[in-house]
Amino acid sequence: MRDSREGILGQVSEPELFVICKNCSNEVSPYVTECPYCGQRVRKRAPKIDRRATEEPERKRRQLRKMPSLGRLRRDEIPGIAPDTRPYATGVLVVASMISSIVIASGKVSLFDLGGVYFKPPSNEWWRYFATPFLHNNGVYQFVTLVAVAIFGTLLERRFGFLVPVLVFLAAGAGGALLSIQIDPNQAAIGANGAALGLLCAWLVDDRLAERRGDDRGNDLIGVYVFAVVLLLLSVAWDYASIYSAIGGAAIGALLMFPIRVFRR
Repeated sequence: MRDSREGILGQVSEPELFVICKNCSNEVSPYVTECPYCGQRVRKRAPKIDRRATEEPERKRRQLRKMPSLGRLRRDEIPGIAPDTRPYATGVLVVASMISSIVIASGKVSLFDLGGVYFKPPSNEWWRYFATPFLHNNGVYQFVTLVAVAIFGTLLERRFGFLVPVLVFLAAGAGGALLSIQIDPNQAAIGANGAALGLLCAWLVDDRLAERRGDDRGNDLIGVYVFAVVLLLLSVAWDYASIYSAIGGAAIGALLMFPIRVFRR
């Protein structure tokens, strides 16, 4: 057995971990040309080292060092939310609605003058559908809807950026008003009930999809559902707030979240 091992001296196969010196019979590395124990020459030249085996781990280590890493969550920080992001876009939506109410209170212009949708407007007045979510004729109605806009608009803006709450607000508000007029042309569609429900449902869809993916954010959904019910009840209680606008806005906000999640990953 030993002779057979000595017979392969100088021939190093890939799995070989050592070779036997013919002179002193010690085990030596297959990558040396002389025995370190007796100085006997064991091969003419050392075999080539497969550098790919050593370069691959080094390349992976360099890639890992270049990958950005997130710091630890702060005490009050929610996963996926940037707490330092100022919700300027959401604030603009709220302030614009409050300014419109101040202008209307002056008595110089009416809800209709600013774009209120009371009946199906002419085809060249499409802008009314986007203006009517900013208009309110009742303080309680305006307060509740703007609180919902501020809360869920802020959550969406911190997670997806400033364009998303503006897009959802305008699309849900205008789309809800358009749906209301198509179903009942005699029903007024004024106020942000559809836009607020659109923001709420967009946030809710994002939260539920994240939960299905295994990302449980620990949000209190009872408060969200209560807000949704209150907004729907407001749509029934006030003549200017259309229930069709509320339902249409909620559906549009929920549907918009699917492409938003795809493009904002």
